[in-house]
Amino acid sequence: MLAAMSASPLTPRSPGDARARSSDDACPGALRLHRADDGALARIRIPGGVLTPRQAWALGKAAGRLGDGELHLTSRGNVQLRGLTPGCGAELAGLLDAAALLPSERHERVRNVVASPLSGLDGGGAADVGPWLAELDRLLCGSDRATRLSGRFLFALDDGRGDVDALGADLTLIGLGAGAALRVGSADTVFRLPAAEGPRALLAAAGAFLDAADGTGAWRVADLPDDAKAALPDEVVRRLGQAGVTTSPGRHPRPLEARSPEPGPVPGGPRATALSVGVPLGRLDLTQWQLLSGAGGMRLTPWRGVVVTGVAPGAADALAGTLAEAGLITGPGSPWAGVGACIGRPGCAKSLADVRAQAGAAVGPPGRLPVYWSGCARRCGHPRGEWIDVVATPDGHRISHVRGDRADGPVTVRDDPAALAAAVASARGSGG
Repeated sequence: MLAAMSASPLTPRSPGDARARSSDDACPGALRLHRADDGALARIRIPGGVLTPRQAWALGKAAGRLGDGELHLTSRGNVQLRGLTPGCGAELAGLLDAAALLPSERHERVRNVVASPLSGLDGGGAADVGPWLAELDRLLCGSDRATRLSGRFLFALDDGRGDVDALGADLTLIGLGAGAALRVGSADTVFRLPAAEGPRALLAAAGAFLDAADGTGAWRVADLPDDAKAALPDEVVRRLGQAGVTTSPGRHPRPLEARSPEPGPVPGGPRATALSVGVPLGRLDLTQWQLLSGAGGMRLTPWRGVVVTGVAPGAADALAGTLAEAGLITGPGSPWAGVGACIGRPGCAKSLADVRAQAGAAVGPPGRLPVYWSGCARRCGHPRGEWIDVVATPDGHRISHVRGDRADGPVTVRDDPAALAAAVASARGSGG
């Protein structure tokens, strides 16, 4: 039982977790491509994961014409195109610009915004974050200073249900009925303010972070030296007061579990039908992408899924059946539910294994806990909260039960597919 073993701090998740930086931020974007083992990689920021059919069509065209024919969803509701051909940068930029996916060349890597994907659809939450999302993106793209933010700095817009609040964003705006609350970093203390001032407060807080980070090499709030991190919330409040925004402190602990929408028709709500769809390993081929984008608007979730919006009344069940036949998750009981993995081999030179193939070979009955397979100790794109952590090592696969920033175990399983699948199934089912 993994949970019975001693707990130890979780090792750094990715290069973005280091406390100090010795080089420039090399985070890829739509215009700054990254050279991977399977070709060039582009990461297209999709604030809030919201795509119109026209934008989705452009991304599909780019993946088919310039890339490997697949669209890879990220843990921030963005899209990665992989296997891009040499010299395709200008054509890719033209496709994205024509579809309004590049509103500002200088800001495209800092438009990192996650939002509650069911906001305004199911009658849940305390606020519709759509207006916040549009205004925050407008403010970010209009700010020269915001270009100094790293490609890893993250904003979250939570409608009050706590889903994206749990994702560990640097700055989080939370719906609280008639008002809102601003969380700076991971602090339990939040600052209540008028809902209409939320986007402006986020931009001001980002500016305070940039000043606090100056000379420290910090890319995210968690990277700040302890004294600067402790002083940042008060400095944010001071700046908001100078700008005429009234705030009041309150306690609002960050949720520990970031729960994705359940697959299937989205219940309730006054609007047209919506359908929540899970995507095995976050990877969509062109046929799957075209089926999704042809059904309505799309909201890409931070759990590498899609919420299709604007589905015609009465058509959700038929659409769910079509998507399920195409290999997507549209209801309970899928063996792929809760299974995630990094790109692994052959796409990543640092990976020690083809973890996507291994994850597929180990798929079985759904477990209580999610599982994430990583090709190396960086654990790129792993979930937050509680999960089973499977990491490829030179000696096999290390399996741990992660709770927050602590890991129970680990145990190492040698490269025996049957033994590995059994150990993962046991860890997911027991959960401690």
